Amino acid sequence: MDAETMVMSLILIMLFFPFCTSLDTLTPDQSIKDGQSLISSKNNFALGFFSPGNSSYRYLGIWFVKVAKQTIVWVANRNDPIIDSSGVLSISRYGNLVLHDSSNRLLWSTNVSVQGTTSSAAQLQDSGNLVLVQGNNKKVIWQSFDHPTDTLLPGMRLGLNRKTGLDRFLTSWKSQDDPGTGDCFCKMNPTGSPQFVLYKGSTLNWRSSPWPWPSSATFSSGFNFDFFNNEDEVSYNYSFDDPSIISRVVVGNSGLLLTLMWNDDDLQWKEFWSAPKFRCDKYRRCGAYGKCGPESGDTVMNFECTCLPGYEPKSWKNWYHRDGSGGCVRKQLGLSMCGNGEGFVKVKRLKGPDSFNAVWMDTSMSSSECEQACLRNCSCTAFVSLNIDGKGTSCLAWYGELFDVWENSSERWDLNVRVDATELATYTKKSNGFLGHKRQLAITIISVMVTLFLVCLIAYICLMKKRKTKGTKGYLEGNELEESSRHPDLLIFDLGCIVAATDNFSPINKLGQGGFGSVFKGQLSNGQEVAIKRLSKSSAQGIEEFKNEVSLIAKLQHRNLVKLFGCCIQGEEKMLIYEYMPNKSLDFLIFDHTRSSLLNWGKRFEIIIGIARGILYLHQDSRLKIIHRDLKTSNVLLDGEMNPKISDFGIARIFNGDQIQDTTTRVVGTYGYMSPEYVIFGKFSTKSDVFSFGVILLEIVSGKKNNSSFQMHDSLTLIGHVWELWREDRVLDIVDPSINDSFVSHEVLRCIQIGLLCVQEDAMDRPTMLAVLLMLSCETTLPSPKQPAFIFRRPINNLGSITGERFYSINDVTITEFEAR
Repeated sequence: MDAETMVMSLILIMLFFPFCTSLDTLTPDQSIKDGQSLISSKNNFALGFFSPGNSSYRYLGIWFVKVAKQTIVWVANRNDPIIDSSGVLSISRYGNLVLHDSSNRLLWSTNVSVQGTTSSAAQLQDSGNLVLVQGNNKKVIWQSFDHPTDTLLPGMRLGLNRKTGLDRFLTSWKSQDDPGTGDCFCKMNPTGSPQFVLYKGSTLNWRSSPWPWPSSATFSSGFNFDFFNNEDEVSYNYSFDDPSIISRVVVGNSGLLLTLMWNDDDLQWKEFWSAPKFRCDKYRRCGAYGKCGPESGDTVMNFECTCLPGYEPKSWKNWYHRDGSGGCVRKQLGLSMCGNGEGFVKVKRLKGPDSFNAVWMDTSMSSSECEQACLRNCSCTAFVSLNIDGKGTSCLAWYGELFDVWENSSERWDLNVRVDATELATYTKKSNGFLGHKRQLAITIISVMVTLFLVCLIAYICLMKKRKTKGTKGYLEGNELEESSRHPDLLIFDLGCIVAATDNFSPINKLGQGGFGSVFKGQLSNGQEVAIKRLSKSSAQGIEEFKNEVSLIAKLQHRNLVKLFGCCIQGEEKMLIYEYMPNKSLDFLIFDHTRSSLLNWGKRFEIIIGIARGILYLHQDSRLKIIHRDLKTSNVLLDGEMNPKISDFGIARIFNGDQIQDTTTRVVGTYGYMSPEYVIFGKFSTKSDVFSFGVILLEIVSGKKNNSSFQMHDSLTLIGHVWELWREDRVLDIVDPSINDSFVSHEVLRCIQIGLLCVQEDAMDRPTMLAVLLMLSCETTLPSPKQPAFIFRRPINNLGSITGERFYSINDVTITEFEAR
């Protein structure tokens, strides 16, 4: 190249250099058009427009600059593509980042409230975080790290901000050609003890071990992570010691969670870690009380599942076919594990069970104290005693079934599993085989004494059952009584004990009255307070409902379901003994102008979440798929801390695993809470309960009953009134005045919209309870509700005109019996 050509080239470079250089900051007087980009200061990330895969649509996104294969880590308009190259990113006059197309259609916005008149600016940081800042001090008012798509980058936090309610989680792309919101997502589940969960659709595919993990950790590969669990947030992030390592965690549309690192040598992403990867990674692979692991299974069968101590396969046939999904059941079903010489067997090196039904009993409790505390509660099935970050031992206890236990030598969990006296003696004998003759003799004597005691106890229980069976002649046949009371954790109370506990059913101890009879407060001889539901002789709730409630609720264990301690069936008396709820029922508070002030918006939102979790447990997470059929505010009880517990399972129904809907000619329930397909056609399903939940949600927000009258239109139900206000865009007018000073408008609006989605007329349009819980927990875009059912109130004098065996209650008393006219 001659000197003249070189000079001309240099001049051209100097002239065009300013136009080719991309900055990292966007100011209000600038914009980014398709073909332009922001580049972070160290050339790590770029923000601009792209087309994924074979698609011709355009999206605004962020990608790695130093990776040869374009890899997108964040997408702004993932569900609203631009059909051409007309996209423009700018800062609006209100200080928000906005994305428009050639028709000036708003496709995406940061949508934050910008305070004052100080101008905003957007900056792409070297971490890959796009931040919107305000003022000279560059206060961050929005950042892309708070709104991830499918990718977690080093320094990003995944989890829940407890103060603001912001839930940061990953959601897969629909496909390689479509970055729209897919059906796979990974998030932090803070229930019980925090753990990561990975869903594909509505199916939970994988979960991590529960917290505690170390608050920070460094591995030999230079991989570090930090975990935060405090009153402000529960979240996780990761990093590498070497800043030159390019990495990402991504949720794929196949249902995998992957940690990937870029390899410059072969220009490929290399897998660093993934899940689910092994057979035992599959959630609930070995069912309830099963244990999965390469060292657990039968080496002859090469089967990875075994049962926890004290348990055996529920179906030996399925077990031999290498199908452990049915799980395990107790070996000694007839032997009580409540104050009957039971104890714990330690199983070492496990991935902790699913913590959805676990509770931290104390953060400063020794192992022996933890054991005794668990023993005192008959529902406690296991515990672990762990040292959290060197701050002393803490106690985590499980209540109910144990799921997804994995034997893994790299784990540090030693799980203490509750076993009955016989099993405890067996394990004690095995572990003490080296003891001397004298101690062996002592163990033998104790075993004989325990056996004799158990024989006497079983004989006594059988005798008492026989007496109770005779006493209930005309109400229960002998085999029906045995069926109702054979559950190992269900106690049969003597009538004299109940009479003493209630001071002979004194009116002073009466808590309430319903169609079934009366509820009394009682105090047992051990000081425990209970609620006693006494069915009257003329009760509309018959023996079938009584047996149904006993058999159903005894099998259910969840923090948002009321606990049934036992029953009393003697003479003409039929009684159910529940845990005592000091704050009575939800309707007692929210429909009273004075008492409603006790529930601010924060507490009401917690109650809504708790009710949703309880219903989801009934529909999906329990061993049985249960349709409650009588969900209403009076059947939601509140404990001492205002935690909601669903009660009254007298008319609940069990569905088979693949059953979607059932039909009955005997419609029972409470007017105002029943879905239209149930009232008119007798069809009920999980969507019937969803409808009832929607009514409850709207009642909690408004403090008004669904059957209330409204001054503007006295024939409108609450549903109809909310629908009218929703269409007029002033739905916040319905909010209970007693919470005006405490509610968060966007949170209340979201709840009202979810309530309207739940009460849509067509059952197919209503969301599932899993979708409801996700919508309540996540800041996802909600669909627009369609017109709900029962907008207008039916005049009371017309109720009798409905034909067929359908009876309803109009005063919140459940009618469960039909009499022909």
